[in-house]
Amino acid sequence: MAYTVLARKYRGWVFDDLVGQESVAATLKNAITSRRIHHGYLFCGTRGVGKTSAARILARSLNCLSTDEPTVTPCRQCESCTAIAEGQDVDVIEIDAASNTGVDNIRELRSNANYRPARARFKIYIIDEVHMLSTGAFNALLKTLEEPPGHVKFILATTESQKVPATIQSRCLRFDFRSISVDEIAKHFTWICEQEKVQADPAAIRRVARLANGSMRDGLSLLDQLLSTGADRFTIEMLEDLMPMAYDEVLSTLIGQLADRDAAGALLSLDKCLSAGYSLERFCESLTEQLRALMLLKVCGPETNLVELPAAVADSMRELAKRFDPESYVYMISLMEELRRNVRYSALGRALVEAVIVRLAGMASYTSIQRLLDELSGTGGPATNSKPPQTPTKAITREQEQPAAAPVASRPRTTSAATAGRQATGGETVKPPAGPPSGEDLKAATSEPMVREALDLFNGSLINVERTR
Repeated sequence: MAYTVLARKYRGWVFDDLVGQESVAATLKNAITSRRIHHGYLFCGTRGVGKTSAARILARSLNCLSTDEPTVTPCRQCESCTAIAEGQDVDVIEIDAASNTGVDNIRELRSNANYRPARARFKIYIIDEVHMLSTGAFNALLKTLEEPPGHVKFILATTESQKVPATIQSRCLRFDFRSISVDEIAKHFTWICEQEKVQADPAAIRRVARLANGSMRDGLSLLDQLLSTGADRFTIEMLEDLMPMAYDEVLSTLIGQLADRDAAGALLSLDKCLSAGYSLERFCESLTEQLRALMLLKVCGPETNLVELPAAVADSMRELAKRFDPESYVYMISLMEELRRNVRYSALGRALVEAVIVRLAGMASYTSIQRLLDELSGTGGPATNSKPPQTPTKAITREQEQPAAAPVASRPRTTSAATAGRQATGGETVKPPAGPPSGEDLKAATSEPMVREALDLFNGSLINVERTR
């Protein structure tokens, strides 16, 4: 007998079998019980979270032959239930929109929808990846979707809801399937291991659940890979050899190395991610998501509900979030998004990623212009004193690390006005500054791109600003 993969073998039969989608299941059950069954449903969510399973469960509930009306507990034994489970029912038509994208396919669907079902109550069309339909196909579907025959129901599923036209969405009841939590996936995997008579360490099960990244089908594929080894017990040591480290652990390590200005260690962590099979674009996306989580923890506090933290790394991520200020997170996220767009079309994508990692590792040595302005203000920069400062302010921090290594912006001297007004090169007399510049002048000068580049190039600080008339 042919082997059935876990994702198909343990696919849910009733709404209560949907893992992590309790709100969707409860709404659909109440709709069936109260006989408020809509003619069109749109299921949205990432891959492997139960959209197709929910569509088949809904179809079985509507067409189960063991009852005289739709039920929330299909019998699993009648001809309709078994045929729908196998995808072979004549009254439940599953269409892959990625392969049937044209107008002709939708025209054929419209003509067949006029015929009544062969044996069941409803003729149900399940259109998977509906966002792949062409614009003409969507337009051809509009009228039928808005006013279908009474015996026709539509169930649309998509992973990219933003690509589904608003005219289609407005004609359907939309349900958003959320990513499944690690705890729920781990609990389901424990039950599957019991059914398969395989022992597994809780730590190993949790590692597989975290590698699933919220997708039950991805996690079941990983569990299938473990079962294929033939081992009687799954241990964390066995997982270290077969599967990569959970991705958020590697990224947390990498971000910690960036905070420590350890460019070499960060590059090694990057290599570990890429060696595990992740593409450059996916690495950029994942690192951006991790930085976003840390930014929200920093801005909103460690107990915010905007971030769902894996229990194993929750404490370490809360501590890691404290190591950068919000402005640094904004800078890193914007830089990673720009990098993601560039590596997609570059033949030297890895070099670009490594260069950005090195740049982020040295970010701790950068000083924001606003901080320099604040320090200058604290030492009398924009004050109304009539005398210029006699010595450089403490805002010039990097010059102390590199004494006399590069030219910096001109600074006031203690010599006489006549001597200060004489240039060494041309002998032209220049009026000395009448007083320290105002904060408005400093901000206006530092907003110029060439000034910022000069400050970064020479590790200098802005001391004086003179307006030209």
